[in-house]
Amino acid sequence: MTTVQEDRTTDDLKALAEQAGRDLEDASALEILQWAVDTFGKGFCVTSSMEDAVVAHLASRARRSDGMVDVVFLDTGYHFPETIGTRDAVEAVMDVNVITLTPLQTVAEQDAEYGPKLHDRDPDLCCRLRKVLPLERGLANYTAWATGLRRDESESRANTPVVGWDEKRQKVKISPIARWTQDDVDAYVAEHGVLTNPLLMDGYASIGCAPCTRRVLEGEDARAGRWAGRAKTECGLHG
Repeated sequence: MTTVQEDRTTDDLKALAEQAGRDLEDASALEILQWAVDTFGKGFCVTSSMEDAVVAHLASRARRSDGMVDVVFLDTGYHFPETIGTRDAVEAVMDVNVITLTPLQTVAEQDAEYGPKLHDRDPDLCCRLRKVLPLERGLANYTAWATGLRRDESESRANTPVVGWDEKRQKVKISPIARWTQDDVDAYVAEHGVLTNPLLMDGYASIGCAPCTRRVLEGEDARAGRWAGRAKTECGLHG
């Protein structure tokens, strides 16, 4: 198996990502992930919010010849217990290597420095401290990473490429289920018996940190329950 060499330049990787985005646009999610595994080897990981374990399950089917794919989870300290339980279940039953990242500060330490409930007063800063910076540290040793982004989730994600270039992090970014709809996700979950967060059955359509997530109302898009009442729609991990 040939993998991308460490001496590839940033320009080389960017060109590789853009070409793969075109070549793999009509490929299956598993084919896209297998390309990533074959191309980047140990330099590739999957990230999961543990809203469901679809991408983690796909990664378990696209295993490297020298071991399991890393699945990176951000434990912000604010997750619902159901989310932590989903992470633990994925680790127990799937052939993946779950890696949990944590912020530099505990919630108590952050409260002591910035005041309590920073998520209410400055959600962008809270997300940066508890999500964005830990992920940047966690991705330092990887060349490419995969996400569960889908084009149908929101307008801001409508043009998500299946393989693209993460300019901010200077890495290849893979979104193997970008073309999927919610019906596709549901069908995959049913066919393979994939673990899902129990909150999805309790009115939550998109699951983040507990203080900033609510159930969605009928007719709302899947992201409407995140930072409800604010202009904020993304935590900063994806732009």
